[in-house]
Amino acid sequence: MWTLRLTDSQRDALRGLIRAQGETGPSLTAALEALDLARWDDLPDASLPWPELERLAAAQGVAEADVFWDLACGMKLPDAEAS
Repeated sequence: MWTLRLTDSQRDALRGLIRAQGETGPSLTAALEALDLARWDDLPDASLPWPELERLAAAQGVAEADVFWDLACGMKLPDAEAS
């Protein structure tokens, strides 16, 4: 795994280079998505629904980290009425 910090202009340039490749396959499409989402990693006011994570983890008998990764991979939080 690689980690790097880019300025907005560097990120835009990298995004442009990827798009210039023409047809992007799954890897480059994922890289573009990661570049779009990477900017949000720097926001200090981002928060997680910890009470809901704790509740889901307890209901499943797993750690909060497991629920977090499930959510990060696309699992949706259940509706409050469904609980």
